[in-house]
Amino acid sequence: MEFRGFVAVKDVTLSVNEGSIHALIGPNGAGKTTVFNLLTKFLTPTRGQIVFKGADITRMKPAEVARLGLVRSFQISAVFPHLTLLDNVRVALQRPSGLATQFWRSSNTLAALDERAMELIDAVNLSSYADLPATELSYGRKRALEIATTLALDPAMLLLDEPMAGMGHEDIGRISDLIRRIARNRTVLMVEHNLNVVADLCDRVTVLARGEILSDGSYDTVSRDPRVREAYMGTEHE
Repeated sequence: MEFRGFVAVKDVTLSVNEGSIHALIGPNGAGKTTVFNLLTKFLTPTRGQIVFKGADITRMKPAEVARLGLVRSFQISAVFPHLTLLDNVRVALQRPSGLATQFWRSSNTLAALDERAMELIDAVNLSSYADLPATELSYGRKRALEIATTLALDPAMLLLDEPMAGMGHEDIGRISDLIRRIARNRTVLMVEHNLNVVADLCDRVTVLARGEILSDGSYDTVSRDPRVREAYMGTEHE
């Protein structure tokens, strides 16, 4: 991916195995978010090809790849703060249910989504907060709500952009457990700076530096790579 002659991502060959939790790590400016934007079609690559489940999605639009089952979250929590948790998830469910543009339908029609919405809220351990406005949630629980809304799209692959950013220890443990549960029947690719989380959760780790892949393999493998320690992990532990 080039921006006016600057190569932000170069020769990145990334394979994510179905059913795995895969981390994309590296120092600031390594190109991680650019890769996410390429995979979810917020950017179109200057060169190269992106294939998802056997389909070439290189020139597709973001909504098209989302409908294929490739869904992302963002670094900043994106929920409707003044809607209840139940309403937030119902909004997310309207698209796969075919109700997103049918504004003339009665509220009773939307109520048909309540059972599935509550299942998703329960899946992220927020049942006791279902009738509260999202603005009253802690930051960590807002991130859990955001995951519930992305799960409403029934993704085959979930891309999580720094899911632990800004969280305290208790929230990190809660969201880690949640990611582990939701990954039982789907693929997860995550950008994450917390190396303890990466070591605990991820089956495979790809390290980027200056837009290129520096190392790839298990956490133990990449953490022993002297190039990785120099570029990223060494400074983290020091």
